[in-house]
Amino acid sequence: MKTKVLLVEDSRLLRITSERALVKAGYEVMWAADGEQALRAVHDRMPDLILLDMILPKMTGLNVLRSLKQDPVTTHIPVIVLSGLSQRNEQKLVEAGAAAYWQKSESILDNDSAGLVLAVETVLNKWKRIPGTKVKGAP
Repeated sequence: MKTKVLLVEDSRLLRITSERALVKAGYEVMWAADGEQALRAVHDRMPDLILLDMILPKMTGLNVLRSLKQDPVTTHIPVIVLSGLSQRNEQKLVEAGAAAYWQKSESILDNDSAGLVLAVETVLNKWKRIPGTKVKGAP
């Protein structure tokens, strides 16, 4: 069973590029283009990991993150925050429940999004070592 990743990104170009790289790396990828759609997708499909853009239509990424972490059904799902904003926001996002922060830039398109795939693999490997967590599709 493949590890399921929910990609929440409103930029079509970044969504397509990121999805291609993740699929090539062996992940099952689903996507949402706004915050409300993201919350519905999480409850419908229960992904193993969420890549969450911060600036989204309908509901901000920060509000999505807070909703996920306050819900006992979804609080265990690791969330990697994707943001074009300064990394000085990283501590606030980690305190809100993000597993990691990944700064979007022109480099997301470089090397077939290798940096993004590495961030996903790093968080999933770390999550597997935390007692009481289980990532489906992972050994």
